[in-house]
Amino acid sequence: MDNESLNITVLIAGRPYPLKIKASDEQTIRTLVKEINNKVNSFQQTYTQKDKQDCLSMAVLTYAVELQKARQQKTDTILSEKMDSISALLDAALPSTS
Repeated sequence: MDNESLNITVLIAGRPYPLKIKASDEQTIRTLVKEINNKVNSFQQTYTQKDKQDCLSMAVLTYAVELQKARQQKTDTILSEKMDSISALLDAALPSTS
């Protein structure tokens, strides 16, 4: 059943978007839509002079920044682990000078 497709419509910033999704993704998508709408509403309350499209753009930018930070952190962790492995290999390969 997880591979079954569903046709759903989500409302983001007051506009309907029809989606075809895997049934197993429905709860995740609905949770994200709720978070996005909450973020858009927060921007609308903070920046009353901005229209809904501007607030939606700011919400998307916020998520993009968070995603980039997470990617960079993952990359930094992977690089650190590789450097540790290289250092261990060098320590094992080189004779001790003490």
